[in-house]
Amino acid sequence: MKLVFCGTPQFAVPTLEALIAAGHEIPLVVTQPDRPVGRTQERTAPPVKQTAVGAGLAVTQPEKIRYNEEFRARLDSIAPDAIVVVAYGRIVPPWMLALPRLGCINLHASLLPKYRGAAPIQWAVAMGETVTGNTTMLLEEGLDTGPILLQQTMEIGPEQTAAELFDALAEAGAPLMVETLAGLDAGRITPRRQDDAQATLAPLLTRDDGRMDFAARTATELKNRWRGFQTWPGAYAMLQGKKLIVHRMAMGAPQAASSSVEPGAVHVENHRLFVVCAHGTWLELLDVQMEGKKRMAAAEFLRGMQLAAGARLG
Repeated sequence: MKLVFCGTPQFAVPTLEALIAAGHEIPLVVTQPDRPVGRTQERTAPPVKQTAVGAGLAVTQPEKIRYNEEFRARLDSIAPDAIVVVAYGRIVPPWMLALPRLGCINLHASLLPKYRGAAPIQWAVAMGETVTGNTTMLLEEGLDTGPILLQQTMEIGPEQTAAELFDALAEAGAPLMVETLAGLDAGRITPRRQDDAQATLAPLLTRDDGRMDFAARTATELKNRWRGFQTWPGAYAMLQGKKLIVHRMAMGAPQAASSSVEPGAVHVENHRLFVVCAHGTWLELLDVQMEGKKRMAAAEFLRGMQLAAGARLG
């Protein structure tokens, strides 16, 4: 088939590579503009652009697409059979949805209708799900509300982070998209409407999502959020007026644990650092980093940190 591919980050690269390997004609790859990256703020091409250029494909990087007449004319002239959209990062306008004969086909990293939105992988892990997956769907104007084409499931390991799950879902989603295109073209797939009553949302993450609320959340909930919010925004709390980033944590209470201690209270035992969470649960903080300092193991942190009596995290 003749395809236009829209995608930006590394998550979209395996699908683009799979479409190329499957022999589809891809006259145009659409991705976001180069952006400043890292401490040096050097302008860097997104991973999809790097892959497309390496494969000799034409690339365009419009800042906006909804009212971009030049971009619209270019797509009209291509007349693609389908537009494949994977983590592009732009809302696809109605004129673009209506253009290809097979529609705009999206790979979404959740089992829709659960976790509609910008951060489905992160929120699935953060909410303690044990199973997630990929969905291919026909895009429509609503947010991830379009008809489902194919789905695949994947287990979430008890210690697995969102960052690790990203790679696994990206690799698994690539052949699913190839299968979806073949099935649609042959008439073997019947799109099915989503059950909106079962929908949940996965909004864009903010820095505040990483703040640990020991009074409102149990140790299990806090650890799930830490796993889900890797690599950003992570997990942090305030200690004696400064930000303490928690890089590694484990479930577990000190031997001298008290059920009457208030959430957020810090307990030091045998050079180990514990904190009370909601409903009398406990977390052990294994690797931490005080604002402006280097990351270190809890024992090293405790050697150099004078904790006040009754110290609390909040």
